[in-house]
Amino acid sequence: MELLDKHLVESGVPNEVLKCIQIGLLCVQSDPADRPTMSTVVAMLGSDTITVPLPAKPAFYVGRFIAESVQPNSSDKICSVNEVTISNMSPR
Repeated sequence: MELLDKHLVESGVPNEVLKCIQIGLLCVQSDPADRPTMSTVVAMLGSDTITVPLPAKPAFYVGRFIAESVQPNSSDKICSVNEVTISNMSPR
């Protein structure tokens, strides 16, 4: 529900949006055999009586990651051939 605009939540459309998200997740399953056919997708979108199955958990999930800026050490050597790209050369 966090993905929805507040106007959609108030209009009573959230169930339809969640249904579309669930169908979209089914369409991107890692195993193609688990993905629904287009005729099944059309049937799921057009019917209120068809129960949409729950998608499997994603094979790969990164989660929320906020990168922190790293200050170069005095021992780091900054290398650039053309002054456009910069690589920090530091040992592991």
